[in-house]
Amino acid sequence: MRFEHIIEINRPEDPRVVPLTRLELWRGLVLRAEQPELFMPQLDVCTIVERSATSVTRRLAFGNLVIHDQVRYHARHRVHIEVPEQGEIPPSALVMTIEEPQPERLFVRFAYEDSSPDEGPDAFYNDFRRSAWREADIDTIRTIREMVATGRLSGPLQAG
Repeated sequence: MRFEHIIEINRPEDPRVVPLTRLELWRGLVLRAEQPELFMPQLDVCTIVERSATSVTRRLAFGNLVIHDQVRYHARHRVHIEVPEQGEIPPSALVMTIEEPQPERLFVRFAYEDSSPDEGPDAFYNDFRRSAWREADIDTIRTIREMVATGRLSGPLQAG
């Protein structure tokens, strides 16, 4: 199954929406990868197992469920999270891409892909998954906005 959606970040025509800079948005997406427990309350702990200039390998613990994945950074543009097949967990991926069709007109495209069938008995659950992903992504942007407002994203940044 593949699912993607876009969240508009800046709305110049709406003065109630405080605009974010591309750097603030990037820092927030990197923080989601580096400290996902700030964005996912159901996550018990995230351990960075390995780090390079352009990627991290993580160990995510949700109670007894442990998932290993890899995050690749494409500086100030894209965060790509890939979960390889492990035990009963099928392979999957999430790509978060910052799009800027006009200066300061920012969007984030969230693209999910996994091996779930688009049809058949298991496809029934896909609508629930899509809805949960969309809500989690809306929460991600809300959390990034809150962090920018409190100065949390103004410090040093690892993934460039």
